Amino acid sequence: MATAQNNTVSLGTDSLGKLLARYAIPAIIAMASSSLYHIIDSVFIGHGVGGAAISGMAITLPIMNIASAFGAMVGVGAAARISIRLGEGNKRAAERILGNAVLLNLTLGVGIMLIFLFFLNPILYFFSGGEASEETINYAREFMQIIMFGNIITHLYLGLNEQLRASGYPRKAMYIMLTSMVLCTILNPLFIFVFKWGVRGSALATVIAQSVSLLIQIHHYTSPKSFLRFKRTSFHFDRKIIGAILSIGMAPFLLNVCASLVTRFMNTALLHYGGTGAYDVISSATFDGNVGDVYVGAYGIMNRVLLLFIMVAQGFNQGMQPIVGYNYGAKQYGRVIKVLKYTIVCATCVTTLAFLIGVFFPREVAAAFVDTSNGATDSAMVDVVAQGLGIAMLMFPFVGFQVVAGSFFQYIGRAPLAMFLSTTRQLLFLLPLLLILPPKYGAMGAWVSMPLADAAAIIVAGILLFLQIRKLKRMEHDLHFSR
Repeated sequence: MATAQNNTVSLGTDSLGKLLARYAIPAIIAMASSSLYHIIDSVFIGHGVGGAAISGMAITLPIMNIASAFGAMVGVGAAARISIRLGEGNKRAAERILGNAVLLNLTLGVGIMLIFLFFLNPILYFFSGGEASEETINYAREFMQIIMFGNIITHLYLGLNEQLRASGYPRKAMYIMLTSMVLCTILNPLFIFVFKWGVRGSALATVIAQSVSLLIQIHHYTSPKSFLRFKRTSFHFDRKIIGAILSIGMAPFLLNVCASLVTRFMNTALLHYGGTGAYDVISSATFDGNVGDVYVGAYGIMNRVLLLFIMVAQGFNQGMQPIVGYNYGAKQYGRVIKVLKYTIVCATCVTTLAFLIGVFFPREVAAAFVDTSNGATDSAMVDVVAQGLGIAMLMFPFVGFQVVAGSFFQYIGRAPLAMFLSTTRQLLFLLPLLLILPPKYGAMGAWVSMPLADAAAIIVAGILLFLQIRKLKRMEHDLHFSR
C-alpha cells in the first residue's frame, strides 16, 4: 500500500519524462494487447476458416465497438476522476468512485448483453447495410452470440484495468492485459484448428482469457495490500459520482459510437459501390464472386491495422492520464503542459511509423491475415488492402497529435470540448465524405475520405489545444504571483 501511495505522490514531483515512461510503457503494452485481440482473432480466423469469415468479422467490429463504448465510458471517466481525487489527497473519495464504477459496469453490461442478444439479427443486418451475403452474416452471428454472453466480463475487466493504472499500478495493469492476450493466443488455434469450432471458438477464447484476467483483478482489489480496495460502504449508487464519471466518460463513449456508425456507413458504401470506380482494384466484371464482401473484408483488415497503432498512441495517453489528472488537481499547470508536449511527440512518432508501414508494406500486412492459396477471394482481398491501406494512412503522421489532444481535454475535466473533438472526425467530416465520394469514385472514394477527414479534424484539434494551453499558462502565471 505504501508503494502505491508513494507512486501517486511522485506524480507531482518526479521527472516528467521518467514518469511518462513509467506509466506509458505498461499502458502501451496493455493497449496494444487489447488491439491485438482483434488482430489475433482475424489472423487465426482468416487462415483457419477463410476470407468470407474475415468479412463476417468486419461486420461485427462496429457492434463490438458500441458494446465496449459503454465500458470505456465508465472506465475512462472513473479513472480520470480517481486521478484528480488522488491529486487532491482524497483517497476515500477515490474508493467511492471505484465502487460506483463497478456497479455501473455491472448494470450496463447486463443490459447491453440482453438487448444485443435479443435483437442480434436486425443489428447485424443494419451494420451490414442489408447487402452482405448470408454466409457473411452467419459468421458474424456465430461470433457475436458468444461475445455478447461474455459482455459483463469484458466491461468489468476493461474498466478495472483503467482504475488500476490510475491508482498507481501501471505494471500490474500491463501484466493483466498481457495474460489475457497470451491466453487468447494459445486458445485461438486450439479451438479453431484442433477442435474445429470456427469463429465460435475464437470468440470463446476471448471470453475465457478475459475471465481469467478479471479474477486476477478481483484478487487485487480485495487484497489488504492494495492502495485502493473494494469496500462494502463504497458499493452504493451515488448520483453525483455517477454524473461525474459519465461527464468525462462521455467523450470516449461518443468516439466509439461514432466510429461504429461510420464503420457501418463505410461497410454499406463498400458493399454498394466497391468495384464500381475507375481506380478500384477489382470489379464484378473481373471477379467471380461477391465483390462487396471482398471490399468489406479488406476494410476489416485495414481497420484492425489502423486500430493497433491508434491503440499504441492511446497507450501514451493512458500514461499521460494519471500525471495530468494528479498535477491538474494539485494546480501544477506547468507540469501539465510539459507532459502534454512529451506525449504529443511520442504519439506522433508512433503514427508516423504506421504511415511508413502502410505506404511501403501494405501487401505484406494484408498477407498476414489471409492465405492467398485458399482461393480467389483471399487473393483479391490482399490486392484491395494493398491499395487502400496506403491511401487511408496518408495523414497518419499527424493523427497522433489529434489523438492526444482529444484525450487531454478529458483528463482536465473539460468534458464538452472532449466530446466535441471525439465526434468531429467521424460525424462532422468523415460521414459526409462517405455519402458524397463513394457513389462517384467507388472504393477509392471511401479510401480518400479517411485522410481528408483526418486533416480537417487535426486542424480543429490544433486550434482548440492552442487556446487551452494559453489558458493554462495564464493560470500558472496567476497562481505564481498569488503565492
